Amino acid sequence: MKLNAAIAALAGLAAAAPSAEPDQHSRTPLLAGRADWPNGPLVTSGRWVHDASGKNVTYAGANWPGAADVMIPEGLQYQSIATIVSKVKSIGMNAIRLTFAIQMVDEIYANGGKDVTLEKAFAQALGQANGAKVLAQVLAKNPTFTAATTRLQVYDAVAAELAKQQIYVHLDNHISKGMWCCSTDDGNSWWGDKYFSAANWTRGLAYMADHAKAWPGFVSIGLRNEPREPSSKGQSAAYNWQTWYEYMKQGAAAVHAANPDPLIFMSGLSFDTFLTPVVQGTALSPGSGKFSFGDFAGYANKLVLEIHNYDNSATSCSSLQNNLYRNGFQALTASAANVFPVMMTEFGFQMDATTWKGVYASCLAAYLPAQKAGWTIWVLAGSYYIRSGRQDYDENWGLLNHDWSAWRSPSYIDGALTAMVKNTLS
Repeated sequence: MKLNAAIAALAGLAAAAPSAEPDQHSRTPLLAGRADWPNGPLVTSGRWVHDASGKNVTYAGANWPGAADVMIPEGLQYQSIATIVSKVKSIGMNAIRLTFAIQMVDEIYANGGKDVTLEKAFAQALGQANGAKVLAQVLAKNPTFTAATTRLQVYDAVAAELAKQQIYVHLDNHISKGMWCCSTDDGNSWWGDKYFSAANWTRGLAYMADHAKAWPGFVSIGLRNEPREPSSKGQSAAYNWQTWYEYMKQGAAAVHAANPDPLIFMSGLSFDTFLTPVVQGTALSPGSGKFSFGDFAGYANKLVLEIHNYDNSATSCSSLQNNLYRNGFQALTASAANVFPVMMTEFGFQMDATTWKGVYASCLAAYLPAQKAGWTIWVLAGSYYIRSGRQDYDENWGLLNHDWSAWRSPSYIDGALTAMVKNTLS
């Protein structure tokens, strides 16, 4: 099947919006053959990611949140999917980190394989009156949808448009319960936390990896966003590297069994700010075991490390760079015990006329392209349907303005971000 035909078929999933869906977990991939783009499946080779022709591939993109209360990608009440994707493409970006909540998959299983409709999703998250109002806005901006369109059909439509404009999809399991992330007391911090069922997590990863077989541009998936120590231990597993490794192996195995194609991203401890023992090959405390590619037999060439950094108060670029090297970017060098590709899947700051000129933002704008390290900035969203109980929440870190119609900080886009994209991908 040709790429354009596959994209058209995907878009049709959203347009159809049947009132009763078959079990989506068993859907057949729409792409029978490999198209020129994305020329996958992608694999790793040392510190690099390669496409099927052996060409280096990296990401220069943004986060598009979809894991909050409504559990669909944000911003669709203000703009069409095509308009939003075109903004991303206009500055040369080639990747979107698209977040999802395990709760979405849990509800599909609980309902006999049938997903929740947009009508129900908005009502549950925003209340009946406000939910109906925002849904009407979404349908006006995205007229191929109906009230009966499901959440996953929205993801399908986003994936179809990203493929049409040749932008990679990196799925990210951001959270278990659909809500704003992340804190140590949100019940989503660590395996066994209030909302963080390990069994549901592996099931959800497998479901989404399988579902995304139908997306031409789907190339990678993140196992879990920002593992962190829960404030209240409750039923949580022990917070340490040894436990982390056991669950990373489980999550990776679940993804690979469901879909052998995508790259698999692993994030570190303390809100994914360091992966040092993995990189340096030291003991994964409190045990004596160490990370081994041999524990991922058959797909060791699918593993990527992801790291986050929000050191906005940095006063020294050299210190920031040294910290990044110690915390994970050493894996790009021959000095590491375990060499991996490393990508910074979150960094960000206030989008105004001056913050981007400070030490933190300007340092990363130089450092990441110099390393040829992929990245996705937090965040594309100019606003959220709801965040922490507040509806139509304005995101002043958003690349886009409140109604997603224009860049929030044109001076940053023109003065730094466009060049950062170009220099990363050159």
